[in-house]
Amino acid sequence: MNIAQYTVNLLRVVGVKRIWGITGDSLNGLADSLRADGAIEWIGVRHEEVAAFAAGAEAEVTGQLSVCAGSCGPGNMHLVNGLYNCYRNGVPVLAIAADIPSPERGSHYFQETDPQQLFAGCSVFCEKITTPGQMPMLLETALRQAILKRSVSIIVLPGDVALEPMPKNTPIKWQNPLPATVEPCAEIIRQAADMLNGVGKVTLLCGAGCQGAHDAVMSLAENQSAPIVHALRGKEFIEHDNPYDVGMTGLIGFESGYQAMENADVLLLLGTGFPYRHFYPQTAKVIQVDRDPQAIGRHVQVDLGVVGDVLPAIKALLPMINRKPEHEFLQRCRQHYHASRKKLDAQAETGHRSERVHPQTLAKMISEKAAENAIITCDVGTPTLWSARYIQTNGKRRLMGSFNHGSMANALAQAMGAQMVDRKRQVIAFCGDGGFSMLMGDLLTLKPYELPVKIVVLNNSALGFVDLEMKAAGFVSNATELNNPSFAAIASACGIGSHRVNRPDQLSKAMDEWLKEPGPSLLEVITDRHELSLPPKMEFAYGRGFSLYALKAVLNGYGNELIELAKVNLFR
Repeated sequence: MNIAQYTVNLLRVVGVKRIWGITGDSLNGLADSLRADGAIEWIGVRHEEVAAFAAGAEAEVTGQLSVCAGSCGPGNMHLVNGLYNCYRNGVPVLAIAADIPSPERGSHYFQETDPQQLFAGCSVFCEKITTPGQMPMLLETALRQAILKRSVSIIVLPGDVALEPMPKNTPIKWQNPLPATVEPCAEIIRQAADMLNGVGKVTLLCGAGCQGAHDAVMSLAENQSAPIVHALRGKEFIEHDNPYDVGMTGLIGFESGYQAMENADVLLLLGTGFPYRHFYPQTAKVIQVDRDPQAIGRHVQVDLGVVGDVLPAIKALLPMINRKPEHEFLQRCRQHYHASRKKLDAQAETGHRSERVHPQTLAKMISEKAAENAIITCDVGTPTLWSARYIQTNGKRRLMGSFNHGSMANALAQAMGAQMVDRKRQVIAFCGDGGFSMLMGDLLTLKPYELPVKIVVLNNSALGFVDLEMKAAGFVSNATELNNPSFAAIASACGIGSHRVNRPDQLSKAMDEWLKEPGPSLLEVITDRHELSLPPKMEFAYGRGFSLYALKAVLNGYGNELIELAKVNLFR
């Protein structure tokens, strides 16, 4: 048995169902071993970046290890962006990075790169197999690191080494390891309890680390009469069935979420790496709970750091803290949230003066018509913005994106990975026109693998969020404009069901037809690019930026655009 054959055998024992990638001559040994074994499916995509995004989404849905592969040189380089997303999302992924023939190393050989240096920043383990004597321990170590640390491991495997025979009489020994629960220190929990018992107003900020701890978080909020603000990656785990919810904070959040944090005496961070330091409160004490010691104090100075998983930390904390009576602070925060929510819902109504569909209307209708257990992926930019505000979670739905890494073009690729796990579950890719067009070649992957992904493309002929950022900073530019084709026509040419909407009165019927398609289908929606979304913390610089933009727009001949902005955002 050679190294490639042994690798395939071990991956089968681990429980790997498929490998995502694009084959190449440096992967010949792996490809031939997969064919001969027959138990692991090779998913041939059109771009390796898609392979890494898809593998990450598969791991996020299943909680199990997933695998992608890239051939030497450019194939590996194309994996990097998607693997950065996996790394920052904390999902277990093994990447097999093929390399050039070993004797050619250092000669500037065709497609020569340095994979170990290339992947160093997006992995917890990255080692190269240069001799059979490193097997099987190196491969087993890579697998354990990915699973136990819930992160990315890389095995660099030159094509010639993959065909080398394994050490004689090497058995396959494997028992899937289970990540340990991190129990907090009892003394630190006591200190946290003392801090909470000494103040009146407590606010919780909850992130992805609250997965599996929904009921415990609700008990803590009830005990402390505390409003709950969620970070974007915590939305799907905390927002539903939550009487203490006051929305998000941050650039795409709610003013109510910002105010609940700003006016607290103690802000309790639960499993979140919320990065925007200027949205943290100025005077509140901060307690941070996180299983990763390196996360403590990374984005805000903390008064107390608790290293541990959220669920055991809350269970240890609750018996030690005094129950607070229902506080006026919570009532004010909830009232503020309801007012903000009512205003946002009103903006999503179809009775706008604009003849084009407003993106809020589109997002809200997706939420209303999507299946109860749908998986929704969203591109970075305006699809993430409107998903955060209008996609309703219920404990069964999943909302996935590139929320930490912030990469364009993730939605379709992640939807493919999620759909491959269960072809009967509804998967919706909420794409922006900029992101979709970057990797839309993988439309061609959907039909051969019978992936009934539902794709909606928000077509506003602009890099919408970048456009908004430029306006906020006072810049006038046409660099964000996109000269788009008909994405529906492209989908149709690929043999995929296609629908196109450019008026609000067409949207509901078209969406029903789109969702009922038996296979993959695409809905292109022409939306209003002039819709603005202001951050909840409106500093002087933002207002100054918009004023400066208005002046520059008139002076540079963009007066008509300024009029459209006013019509869309002020007179409705």
